[in-house]
Amino acid sequence: MRLNKFIADSGLCSRREADRLIGEGRVTVDGLRARVGAELPEGAQVQVDGQPLAVRKAAKGQRRHVYIALNKPVGITSTTEGAVKGNIVDFVDHQQRIFPIGRLDKDSEGLILLTSNGDIVNAILRAESKLEKEYLVAVNHAVTDEFLRNMARGGVPVHGQPTLPARTGKLGRFGFRITLVQGLNRQVRLMAAHFGYRVKQLVRVRIGNVKLGHLKPGQWRNLTDAELRGLLPGHEDW
Repeated sequence: MRLNKFIADSGLCSRREADRLIGEGRVTVDGLRARVGAELPEGAQVQVDGQPLAVRKAAKGQRRHVYIALNKPVGITSTTEGAVKGNIVDFVDHQQRIFPIGRLDKDSEGLILLTSNGDIVNAILRAESKLEKEYLVAVNHAVTDEFLRNMARGGVPVHGQPTLPARTGKLGRFGFRITLVQGLNRQVRLMAAHFGYRVKQLVRVRIGNVKLGHLKPGQWRNLTDAELRGLLPGHEDW
């Protein structure tokens, strides 16, 4: 097995990111610095930044499809179009054909879900499911109580339709938290701009019952059974 595939199979990052880590000298095999393109001897111990890695055990027969939570970095585009440089499918580089559930702007970061199961995408995204999406946002002006009330009230015109009420909270002088039940394209940025604010950083930290947690940018993991049950109540055909 190629070393970069072993690292990707551990869930740490994509193969491309694994090659970068190897090239930076952050990967060792049996205590020796690894080389890009190296084959991994059977039973060898791999460490990244001094931490041992292990390939996740396959759960054959338990799931028919792949369900992934990714911490998308800034610059990666949420599209399956192979011609788009930095598309999310190439970035994850999964052995199965997967595609994103919904979008996360190229200049935004944080939690996005991907799956190989096209039959459940609409079930997750339906507006009537009221699936909450939580964001941490940094802006260019001091956050006021009036701004937070305006963002939370709803009725802001975005792509020709009014936004639904949201929950907001202040995070320091220039930051706030917002929880939406809509998923309009660039919604938070357009809402903030409507009130004279420019978003400098936006991180999605939760979708429904799935949290970003300690995933670092570029890392992904498989969803747990409990997370799938929360996203797909009544569905067991995973």
